[in-house]
Amino acid sequence: MLLLVAAPLLLAAVAFAAPWSRLRPPVLLAGALVHFGTVAWLWAAPPAPAFGGWLAIDAAGQLVLLLVSTLFLVCAVYAQGYLARRRDRDNRAFVGGLLVLLAAISAVAMAQHLGLLWVAIEITTLATAPLIYFNQNELALEAAWKYLVVCSVGIAMALLGTFLLALASAGPGGPRSLLLADLVAAGPGLARPWVRFAYVFLLAGYGTKMGLAPFHAWKPDVYGEAPGLLGALLSGGVTSVAFLGIIRVLQVCLAAGEGGFARQALVALGLLSIGLAAVFLIRQRDLKRMLAYSSVEHMGILVLGVGLGGAAATGAFLHLLYNGLTKGALFLTAGNIHRAFGTKDIDKLRGAARVLPVSGPVFLAAFLAITGSPPFAPFFSEFAILDGAVQAGAWGPAAAYLVGLAVIFVGMGATVLRVVQGVPPEEARSTAMGDTLLTAGPPLALLAAILALGLWVPAPLRTLVGAAAALVGGG
Repeated sequence: MLLLVAAPLLLAAVAFAAPWSRLRPPVLLAGALVHFGTVAWLWAAPPAPAFGGWLAIDAAGQLVLLLVSTLFLVCAVYAQGYLARRRDRDNRAFVGGLLVLLAAISAVAMAQHLGLLWVAIEITTLATAPLIYFNQNELALEAAWKYLVVCSVGIAMALLGTFLLALASAGPGGPRSLLLADLVAAGPGLARPWVRFAYVFLLAGYGTKMGLAPFHAWKPDVYGEAPGLLGALLSGGVTSVAFLGIIRVLQVCLAAGEGGFARQALVALGLLSIGLAAVFLIRQRDLKRMLAYSSVEHMGILVLGVGLGGAAATGAFLHLLYNGLTKGALFLTAGNIHRAFGTKDIDKLRGAARVLPVSGPVFLAAFLAITGSPPFAPFFSEFAILDGAVQAGAWGPAAAYLVGLAVIFVGMGATVLRVVQGVPPEEARSTAMGDTLLTAGPPLALLAAILALGLWVPAPLRTLVGAAAALVGGG
């Protein structure tokens, strides 16, 4: 488990110290390969808890590690081609920062102490902010500061929630500990009013990091200005560990008998996020901001599924994986389109399928996947959440969920079809930023994985998702 954190940090130090920019992308790829190999090793031989239980890998953490490691490896391969085209920028901070981010995400996935969890999530904020400024323009600087300020406010609320949870556990019979296992075991003895107060602040704090409405203010600017590679890791990696933070707190609430209150809040925020995304995705004029609001939607789908519980919770954990992989394909191809056309303005984007014969069709197919079209994997996870809502008799949320998905499909579809179809402008047809093996191959591989998972889910993955859902009463 230590290797998942130590190896990226060591290679980050190498990247910061390397004097030549061409040496750093291979260091990034080496870190991704070591991390992926370690995750596979731990899958085959699960380790015992370490450091007095502060570090351990349960089903939810293992699922997040699998997603993040796979996505990071694909992005590291993509970075070899992307950074070769961006030699106008010094990549020292970018490569080093990405490796620090990988180490912090890994620490969150393994943290079983809520204080350590908070520290690791805060490090993801500090590691990401400089990466957003990679393009070094005014809009990128504004986005980086907005991300830092808004997420810092969120993480401050999460810290207050953590203190309140410690206060809830300090009564007679309380564990006087922030270890997750201790809190869950002592659930009936926790002070329930303080558990409620703690949950409100922790949900607002980690919901800000996750990008749930109404705490999503940083997302459109950051996703709009960050490189596509970073957008893929934010939407599939950083938001996933914030979701994991909410799952940890929900486990405590369920043990303390506050499951009804906690689930109602998740359902409300989930439906609010889906509804807000539907409004802003209609006639959206910026390609990457469109993906930002799509991310708000899918974060809402995740918490909606967990809030409904039962079969819907299982669908939510499936969707965690499927959404992360699909968003990776969308952001990487959107980055390719942005560079080829030199703009993100929808009114100036036409004929991407002709200019980029691989990235254009992959972008269209990934749009169909993320909006729940069969036979792609997200269709089955979104349908599982709907099925769980119907089984639970939650007809109102089920109807609102369906309406939101339908509006979003139409809104995004109108935008994506305008970008992919048609005759491209002359300057785009003569661009030197066409598809290459290293820039078009990674999103194509992600799309193939999404299609394969829609047709067949391996038995070990089904078992893992079921075990993760069982942590919060899913089935």
